[in-house]
Amino acid sequence: MIYLKSDAEIEKIQNAGRIVGNALQELKRIIEPGISLLEIDKIAEDFAYKNKAKPAFKGYHSYPASICLSVNNVVVHGIPNNYVLKSGDILGLDYGIELEGYFGDSAITVPVGDVSPESLQLIEVTRRSLEIGIENATMGSRIGDISYSIQHYVESFSYSVVRNFVGHGIGKKLHEEPPVPNYGLKGKGIKLERGMVLALEPMVNAGGPETLVLADGWTAVTKDGSLSAHFEHTVAITKNGPRILTHPDLSLS
Repeated sequence: MIYLKSDAEIEKIQNAGRIVGNALQELKRIIEPGISLLEIDKIAEDFAYKNKAKPAFKGYHSYPASICLSVNNVVVHGIPNNYVLKSGDILGLDYGIELEGYFGDSAITVPVGDVSPESLQLIEVTRRSLEIGIENATMGSRIGDISYSIQHYVESFSYSVVRNFVGHGIGKKLHEEPPVPNYGLKGKGIKLERGMVLALEPMVNAGGPETLVLADGWTAVTKDGSLSAHFEHTVAITKNGPRILTHPDLSLS
């Protein structure tokens, strides 16, 4: 069942989302060659507690860390470890927090040091595909309109969208109905209503769409070893159009 949120609840989700947005901006500033994934995870965890929030991922279905860090061919759900970032890597950061019973969830992919033009293009196409998906998240449209718009844009660059992992509803739970695929057909799927809050998150591979999950049960990689990028925002469907709830708020500490 899809749970429609009141305006007051959307404000609470945005309060959580702003902390997420601020955290990702803070992390983006410190990402450079020589920093380890475990160091990034510690900063992400501390950021949540400093803002009187809880890391949403830690302990979720026994996930062991406060942030998902996905390097190069890792699509999503990379578990932070001792890996030290080097120039040329690309790093996906997927972060969520819980604040006063409501969740915010967002993701970015950032270049580390000097990266190839091909890597930069993959990042930019994925970022733009999220923007296009959000532009189509309007009252009266359907889930398929979001899905199609993302897929059509991504595939125009000969990239592929991941099928095995999709966006989702969000609110009092980290994952709620409905699922939001990044592929599909216009005019298909659930009609978007005022009060829906969705986490839109295109995952884009430079090669084929197939993924494999490693033995840790979490880390999803591209089957063909190609690079992958990931962007995400938490978005409310409103009478005035889509409202991004995970923008950073520079007034927050």
